[in-house]
Amino acid sequence: MCADSLLPSSGRRVFVALGDSFTEGVGDRDERLPNGVRGWADRVAEKLAKAQPGWKYANLAIRSKRLRHIMSEQADLALAMEPALVTLYAGGNDILDLGTDVAALMEDYEELVARLAGTGATVVLFTGFDVKVSALLEPLRKRNAFYNHRVREIAAKYGAVLVDYWCLDAFHDRRMWDSDRLHMSKAGHKYLAGQVLDQLGVPHKILPKEWDPPARLSLREWERRQRRWVHDWVLPLFGRKIRGVTLGDALSPRWPEPVKVPRKGGLKKVSEKARAQGREC
Repeated sequence: MCADSLLPSSGRRVFVALGDSFTEGVGDRDERLPNGVRGWADRVAEKLAKAQPGWKYANLAIRSKRLRHIMSEQADLALAMEPALVTLYAGGNDILDLGTDVAALMEDYEELVARLAGTGATVVLFTGFDVKVSALLEPLRKRNAFYNHRVREIAAKYGAVLVDYWCLDAFHDRRMWDSDRLHMSKAGHKYLAGQVLDQLGVPHKILPKEWDPPARLSLREWERRQRRWVHDWVLPLFGRKIRGVTLGDALSPRWPEPVKVPRKGGLKKVSEKARAQGREC
């Protein structure tokens, strides 16, 4: 823990997570949990409950959502829950849309942050990481840099907690990323949870993954992985854009209502109980 706790010692303890795939937990697979993923936000909720019993948690994030969706579909629901803690990552999918006016995007982003901060809740914001997946995406780097600059300004203006994802060197290791190279792996989600908890001043025992140096790839192996990545991820992504569909179209929020997080057993215990009740009905 690197700071005094920024969370209430008593009173209402509700944590609401807003956003897209980053917050939904894509890349951290767990079929025992809603939407088949876990993610950093679930891990943060569980550590909160261990440090301060009584925390409730809702996660409204859905993969592929743009900022306009988060503002129209998630914000009012979150505010109605009267959260003590809100996390927000939004805009990454908009940056990938070539027609996006990033300056206008960040005006809307600030409007949302102002609404969240106006509740008195502790608000956590994130910069975006400089994901070097391909030279094809290099033109997006300037957009990402502008986005991060504005996020830092907005965090300072509204007194939000900033997790400066851009500066986390651990994510330069490719093993922190899932096979699509855009979402964190289980190790990446776990590490990020520790960073969030550190910023909030919440005790935890999440330790960075200790790996041997990554093996150097032969040219043949590198080419094989590139072809697989293009086939499995890039072509389907462009296909969805052409068809106007997203991976989140048929999904619902993982934890749409605040659930009380047990000190022992965590959210898997909550999920198992819900499945059991469903079978009994």
